[in-house]
Amino acid sequence: QVQLVESGGGLVQAGDSLRLSCAASGRAFRSYTMAWFRQAPGKEREFVAAISWRGETTNYAASVKGRFTISRDNAKNTVYLQMDSLKPEDTAVYYCAADIRGYIRVGVSEYDYWGQGTQVTVSS
Repeated sequence: QVQLVESGGGLVQAGDSLRLSCAASGRAFRSYTMAWFRQAPGKEREFVAAISWRGETTNYAASVKGRFTISRDNAKNTVYLQMDSLKPEDTAVYYCAADIRGYIRVGVSEYDYWGQGTQVTVSS
């Protein structure tokens, strides 16, 4: 069983930055693809970014490419999401997810473990 705990959310103004963290339990973390998803009120959960187990491959949603950066520290069992130039439309609950098969994928149903989420609110 893998437990994921997100942190770092908050209320910021448009143009500000935030860094989210996701701490994972278990030594197998370093073999998992890790991803961030988000869900705004009244909308479906959507893919934001993913990173391969060694960190050499990343994938981003078009809406965040160039503004968000995903990274990981396998020694600390932690994945990060650096969010710059935040916009009001980035407001959502952000979730960390793990894919034990190690593929870079964008579908919600393809991830095996989820965190509880952290709220990010961007005011205009």
